[in-house]
Amino acid sequence: MNLDSLTAYRLVKKEKLNDIRSTGYLFRHIKTGARVMAIENDDENKVFNIAFRTPPKNSTGVAHILEHSVLCGSKDFPLKDPFVELVKGSLNTFLNAMTYPDKTCYPVASCNDQDFQNLMHVYLDAVFYPNIYKKEEIFRQEGWNYHLEKTEGPLTYNGVVYNEMKGAFSSPDDVLERDIMNSLFPDVTYGCESGGDPENIPDLSYEEFLDFHRTYYHPSNSFIYLYGNMDMTEKLDFIDKKYLSAFDSLHVDSEIQEQKPFDKMHDLVMEYPVAESESEENNSYLAYSVVTGNTMNSLECTAFDVLDYALLGAPGAPLKKALLDAEIGSDVYGSYEDGIRQTYFDVIAKGADPSRKEEFVSIIRRVLTEIVQNGIDPKALEAGINCMEFRYREADFSSYPKGLIYGLDILDNWLYDDEHPFAQVQLIPVFDKLKELKNQRYFEGLIQKYLLDNTHGSILTLNPSRGLTARRAKALEEKLAAHLASLNDEEKAEMVQKTVELERYQETPEDPETAKCIPMLKREDIRKEITPFTNEALDIDGSLFLYHEVPTNGIGYLDLMFDVKDLPAEKVPYLGLLKSVLGYVDTAHYTYGELTNEINAETGGIMCGVEVFDHAESIDEFRAFFSVRGKTMYPKTDVLFKMIREILNTSSLEDTRRLHEIISQVKSRAQSSLVSAGHSTAVLRAASYTSPMAAFQDAMAGIAYYQFIETLDREFEERKETLVAELTELMRELLRPEYLCISYTGEKESLSDVRKQVKALRQTLHQEAVEISEQSITCEKKNEAFTTSGQVQYVAQTGNFRKKGFAYSGALNILKVALSYDYLWTNIRVKGGAYGCMSGFKRSGESFFVSYRDPHLKRTLDVFKGIPEYVRNFNADEREMTKYIIGTISGKDVPRTPKMQGAISKNAWFCGVTEEMAQKERDEILNADSTSMQALAPLIEAVLLNNAICVVGSEPAVNKEKELFDNVLPLING
Repeated sequence: MNLDSLTAYRLVKKEKLNDIRSTGYLFRHIKTGARVMAIENDDENKVFNIAFRTPPKNSTGVAHILEHSVLCGSKDFPLKDPFVELVKGSLNTFLNAMTYPDKTCYPVASCNDQDFQNLMHVYLDAVFYPNIYKKEEIFRQEGWNYHLEKTEGPLTYNGVVYNEMKGAFSSPDDVLERDIMNSLFPDVTYGCESGGDPENIPDLSYEEFLDFHRTYYHPSNSFIYLYGNMDMTEKLDFIDKKYLSAFDSLHVDSEIQEQKPFDKMHDLVMEYPVAESESEENNSYLAYSVVTGNTMNSLECTAFDVLDYALLGAPGAPLKKALLDAEIGSDVYGSYEDGIRQTYFDVIAKGADPSRKEEFVSIIRRVLTEIVQNGIDPKALEAGINCMEFRYREADFSSYPKGLIYGLDILDNWLYDDEHPFAQVQLIPVFDKLKELKNQRYFEGLIQKYLLDNTHGSILTLNPSRGLTARRAKALEEKLAAHLASLNDEEKAEMVQKTVELERYQETPEDPETAKCIPMLKREDIRKEITPFTNEALDIDGSLFLYHEVPTNGIGYLDLMFDVKDLPAEKVPYLGLLKSVLGYVDTAHYTYGELTNEINAETGGIMCGVEVFDHAESIDEFRAFFSVRGKTMYPKTDVLFKMIREILNTSSLEDTRRLHEIISQVKSRAQSSLVSAGHSTAVLRAASYTSPMAAFQDAMAGIAYYQFIETLDREFEERKETLVAELTELMRELLRPEYLCISYTGEKESLSDVRKQVKALRQTLHQEAVEISEQSITCEKKNEAFTTSGQVQYVAQTGNFRKKGFAYSGALNILKVALSYDYLWTNIRVKGGAYGCMSGFKRSGESFFVSYRDPHLKRTLDVFKGIPEYVRNFNADEREMTKYIIGTISGKDVPRTPKMQGAISKNAWFCGVTEEMAQKERDEILNADSTSMQALAPLIEAVLLNNAICVVGSEPAVNKEKELFDNVLPLING
């Protein structure tokens, strides 16, 4: 970097960042005081982020609404939705914006330098010169609005953020998290809900919204971050000349204040809604939470991550075990929050009896006191430290760019501390220090200081309340009816007119000429060839050994895969449970707690799961495997296999109390995930009506599996002996050498050792004769709705075009982008107010359309009905078509981590996708035009003709449309 030419900036600090092989620079913009960080290295996946400190003073969600709104057009890019145009037509590897409790971030990433420049330009223009001052409709669309179609009513609220937060507040886990933070920081910004409380969002006025932007979205309050292989001097010069230099310095009072410590622990009782089908008995949350210092202390923060593992996270961790043994809750977990200025640690019992609150607190304090007196298990500390260090060194963030995660982590310090802004990417010395301190009672000292002697905390009881959603909905309905009644005829007519004007604004198409303001790449900028697969099929004593030679920086990634092709249908739910049991019960040489610590102290972890692959050439054929995944540094390969053998060959299922604990935890976590990922839940269930593969997955991980687990939990005493027998028999039938396939990703130097270990492992697997009673999975069309205590819907419709004689085409990838950011986006998100909408088309023909956090139900199904007409009339000029093609390819050309490259290659192999097929698909994308898109209309009609629908949604909304369904059932019983 040519520092001499950067005359607009003052260099504050330059540091070698050895952990991430980079050089870090910290600057201050001389004229405005903007904080600027540049991290130079050879990473082609370049990242830009501009963040602002945005401390809310109430729970109207102003920071969140603004995050949505500034991306709805700006001075240089006066479109209604430049964000969508970028998603459709950019090679970005990341493009989004995020609201946190005290900051708002606008990050982008791309491997293409021109594309990166374009993204940076659009985002800078959006935050500094948004159209929000010219178009009040933006605020009303993204935040909240009165919706009134006729003067006589009904009057309702709508808005994207309003509905998003109704969805968020439908999750008891989200409600608990919010209540804990508010309870610990009642007098500062963390006592407010930055995302917005649906009860408070309509209190926000347009002028207050604009004032928030005027106050906080100024260079003097900005944190600008650049990362990767680029001409940093050129980028910094552009940022100064085009944007920063146009502003003067401004004093922005955005300092995040600290909460004064409490004199004594606060004791609070709150409530959350449950559906009529759910029990209020033993369904409370108990939370013990304490403030634990501040995020600028990297040593303490990392130590608390280790303590979280050692006390609560690991199976058999002492605090978790003591609370489960006392049957305080059906699930016990905790978390350590270090993403805000003051950190906190909490212990949570879910499925608890509120009358046992004192006992809950007493057990926590007794166990922690004993741990301080007797010392923490050194193996647990070693495992915790190794776990954190392994993840940090591996730096595998899946499809998220490394530079993005580093930048967000850096803000956890930088936002409050200009002295040590690089601390979050210099943690190797911290891990080394903790290894020294673990034998010097350092961790015990932290427990005494923060978890025992500390009065700055809260004890929170969150109780279930049947009918709370209905009561709130009724109160809102009455409030809005009263408001409507208070208006005169002129005011009502004006409200109807504003509703019409907003709809007109939303329906007005973009001017094609204006759309050209968004800079765009050309088709020639796109790579024509696919990224090759790395599959080498080897053989070990009859077992397929699929090898992926990829540079992995000394880490080996192993998948042991046991084919379940002969598994009878009635055993599929037990397969789902087995993945949660193996590795979490006692073995011949370890208790389940010791087992986890041994694995995590020596390796990168071992996990069991089930993998399912549909076949590219077949409609209903699929393959499923019970998999054991592990990763380790090459010198520890023998340890990894030793621990896998321990799990597969010596796991004991005789401790039925432990089995019941696992089942209760599975049930607890499934309750949360089925609702929070309601779109995935609904799509899988709807697909299961006609797809054997989806029916298998539903029985093993979806609603059917949850119903199985719910029954097991309720009737455990009567079923426990049968359960042990079923799981034991399943292991005997499944963990056999003839069913074993191996997938391994690593460098050549590690291959011979892994092959030798696999050969030895095969000898230890079950080889006794077993009876096989194969039974295929049958599908049943049901069209169901599952009711929840939430306030929003997830509406899914599925079908299979190949069953109607249509072939798969690469153009379907483009259609997915066009639907997600044009037709569905406009009709379901923009006009309908839902937070999200998705679609998908697989080679097997399986297809879906789904909405996410949606205030509507039947209206959304009607929108789905209009898709064929949209496709039939699809008409894009060369520029628009190129944009869709670029947006489609960007989703396929995400830079791959070594682990991803191995996984993608493995998936292709087991799905029967060859490089020729992948190249044909890419060619079809690159050569697509309006005609090839229009040709997909009959295919979409075929999908919709299946009329398979499933909805996960609120009781009132579902009951209002119950004639649409064959069955209406509660999602959660008891």
